[in-house]
Amino acid sequence: MSVRYIIIWVFVQLIFVPGALAIADEYTLQRKQMIEGIADDVRKTAEHINKKSFNDIVMQAMDVVPRHEFVPQNLHSQAYENRPLSIGYGQTISQPYIVALMTDLLQPEPDQHVLEIGTGSGYQAAVLSQLVAKIYSIEIIEELGNSSTRLLDRLGYGNIETRIADGYNGWLQHAPFDSIIVTAAISHIPPPLVQQLKKGGRMVIPVGSRFQTQYLTLVDKDMQGNVTTRQVLPVSFVPFTGGH
Repeated sequence: MSVRYIIIWVFVQLIFVPGALAIADEYTLQRKQMIEGIADDVRKTAEHINKKSFNDIVMQAMDVVPRHEFVPQNLHSQAYENRPLSIGYGQTISQPYIVALMTDLLQPEPDQHVLEIGTGSGYQAAVLSQLVAKIYSIEIIEELGNSSTRLLDRLGYGNIETRIADGYNGWLQHAPFDSIIVTAAISHIPPPLVQQLKKGGRMVIPVGSRFQTQYLTLVDKDMQGNVTTRQVLPVSFVPFTGGH
């Protein structure tokens, strides 16, 4: 490389790199503040969720996934606030505390295969992808599902497979699943999802409707195939859509 081009290269680095590093550092700081907000919410809700802290691996996953990438550009400055944000199509990206809670309730393990109903922005799948072997994610809104798939591919989340479909019937081709996560509220627990849950598996799903109290519900299937449910916390999710 000639001296001339070295000088130009150094000049470009001096102009552009500090700004990029400053933005990166700011997002890193904001994620740390988000983590603190989640921990504070855990303490406030400890009586309901029966724990005073989330698993360290869950918090580490929340700390590395760039939430600003999963919201519209005009909301980047709000991306790490501990609240839901609109992502268009009448959908939202869930509050970080709720994402962490649902992830923690699943008790993720490195060898697990997880079914997600409601890809949405792709953020919940991205968090889970740090913790499990494979995620199968279904989105019913075609434009949103295609956009999320492109984003997840661009960011390098290679263990997430997506599909445009009605999630009520699950994804029989890849069943049974170690765990299932549903990111939209429905009036009942879909029987096909219960059937596709492995023995010993867990499902986290918001149960209720737009006009009723919704409860984040934990579904446990024991090794004999018996199913029990527990209401964890009142929540507010967008409604489940589809032909059911």
